[in-house]
Amino acid sequence: MDYQTLQEYSQGWIFRHRELVLSEECLADIKPLSTRFANQYWRQNISAEATHASHFLGDDWPSHNGIWLEKGEWQAAWESDDMALPELLQAFSDWNDNTVVYFCYDINNVVQTTWRTFKQSWKNFLFYDDEPIMLAKKRMQVARFHSNGTYETGIR
Repeated sequence: MDYQTLQEYSQGWIFRHRELVLSEECLADIKPLSTRFANQYWRQNISAEATHASHFLGDDWPSHNGIWLEKGEWQAAWESDDMALPELLQAFSDWNDNTVVYFCYDINNVVQTTWRTFKQSWKNFLFYDDEPIMLAKKRMQVARFHSNGTYETGIR
């Protein structure tokens, strides 16, 4: 994989926001993929045709019936002073803290991190909440976040 620095990354500001300061250790574990590798990851794991969640076609797995099993709300937790991940999100997977996670905003914006770092910085990730999908390496559980403050978890 080829990565960009957070300074090079067009959405890097979400990880440097003054109201949600992240530790240096956390920042070092947030790795935006280069545009080329983001495209490749998206095409292989999300959609061969669509460039964004709003463009999914019927044959894209996120559009299939039965993928999304549970729904929850993230907005209230995001607006609170509590940094804890919403309960349903914490419980939806069997991922250990070192599980590699890909947070996919669109074909050009995919960020790799670990489940531990995502749990610590999830509010930063959702500053840019334009329908991202979260996948984990070699895992079937997925989550999709909506701009209206809701999310879905499921199995692909």
